[in-house]
Amino acid sequence: MAGGKRRLLAGAALASLWSTPAHADTLREALAEAYINNPTLLSARAQQRAVDENVPIEKAAGRPSVTADAQYIEFVQDKPARVNGPDRTLGAGIDLGVPVYSGGAVKNSVRAAEERVQAGQADLRGTESAIFSRVVAAYMDVLRFEAIYELSANQVDVLGVNLQATSDRFEIGILTRTDVAQSQARLALAQSDLRAAAANLIAARETYVQLVGEAPQDLQPPPPLPNLPDSVGVAVATALENNPDLIAERERAQAAGYDIEVAGASRLPRVSVFTGGSYANYLGSLDGSTGVILDPTDPVPSPVQPTIGQTTTSVQVGVQLSLPLFQGGRPAALRRQAQQRALSQYEFVTAVERDVIAQVRSAWANLAAANAIIESSQEAIAAAELSLEGVRAENSIGNRTILDVLNAEQELLVARVDLVTARRNAYVAGFTLLAAMGLAEARDLSLDVTGPLYDPTINYERVRGKFFDFDDDPAPVPQASRTVDVPPADILIGPVDDEFYGANDE
Repeated sequence: MAGGKRRLLAGAALASLWSTPAHADTLREALAEAYINNPTLLSARAQQRAVDENVPIEKAAGRPSVTADAQYIEFVQDKPARVNGPDRTLGAGIDLGVPVYSGGAVKNSVRAAEERVQAGQADLRGTESAIFSRVVAAYMDVLRFEAIYELSANQVDVLGVNLQATSDRFEIGILTRTDVAQSQARLALAQSDLRAAAANLIAARETYVQLVGEAPQDLQPPPPLPNLPDSVGVAVATALENNPDLIAERERAQAAGYDIEVAGASRLPRVSVFTGGSYANYLGSLDGSTGVILDPTDPVPSPVQPTIGQTTTSVQVGVQLSLPLFQGGRPAALRRQAQQRALSQYEFVTAVERDVIAQVRSAWANLAAANAIIESSQEAIAAAELSLEGVRAENSIGNRTILDVLNAEQELLVARVDLVTARRNAYVAGFTLLAAMGLAEARDLSLDVTGPLYDPTINYERVRGKFFDFDDDPAPVPQASRTVDVPPADILIGPVDDEFYGANDE
């Protein structure tokens, strides 16, 4: 009898993929976890808060500015070379400037910054939708490859039993060595497919961890998708109104129009008012003697130096008008440049609109195709099961060959895999369609998130009117969790029984 024979261990492997308890076992929970913990989304929120600051930055150019200065000077030059000059000076001054008119540069810069804030908020919506689309795809991929792995493991078991039965019938002379070889070949292919399915499942799980931050376990079937349109026309119309990427580019086009006015302002006059004051103290070092003065009360006349003030104070108020007359053509070049950049942005809006329309129509077609494949796959499975049952019965009485049985088993497996894949594709296509329509964000999906949903307008309203120079925010601290401590996915497939390959007994 054969010694040291080993069997393929596949059935129990799936249960030991992860040793860490999972926290997201439904799609809604996975999306909620990604909403609060995905670093790409958290980074986009921080970037948007940085964009918000452009509004107070641009407003600062039209606000008063106050500057104070102080200085101490020690004159080290020889005294004879400085007639009647001080030896040292302590001075201080303060200046206030108020812009009155800047040719519209400040006003239009602020408007452009406000438009870009709106664009950034739309970009943030787009990032959120894109992350959710990836989470949905990863979630469905885990479900798909778990099912394919189980189907592949079952196929290996079935073909192993089939090979054993074929070998037994060969031993008693009912079948030929060719039948055994065909069974061995199909089993080897099934084992290869099982290993490929295991690798695909590991990759899908790692993608899930990357996006959600936690390991998946016992994922439940996803809920029905909400708000799917009745027709592709309705989908396109909704997308043209709500798609965040398209909204963002439209806002940037508005900002580009204001940039033209900002560029043209460089050739217009500027008016400002100013006031300032200064104080200087010579610390008793100012020598004001220019001759000899006799003291009439002194019986013996002696020279007396005149009294000189050791401090000076000045205050000034004024209006300044600056009128550019010639700047070498720079203002016109800046305006032409801004015009072409605006034109580029206008064209890009059309490009994004085309892309959105293509996304919607493609997702609609993919959804329709996947739904049709689901129906045909279900019919194929029913027919393949009936066919396999009949082929096995006919093989038992010699009317069908082993190859016929193997082909029937393979056709049933393919039909089942096609059904699993079609269900995944249909759900992903449906969610992709919602994302393109601008209906796949947290506010649309009723996510169970602790606390209110993130609102980018709250930070914008907080900072838009700030003007104090020392009004800082707390030091930044990362929020997203790292996944280095999440154990890697692993599927242990035992060694293959030598008998499956027809190894000779020792």
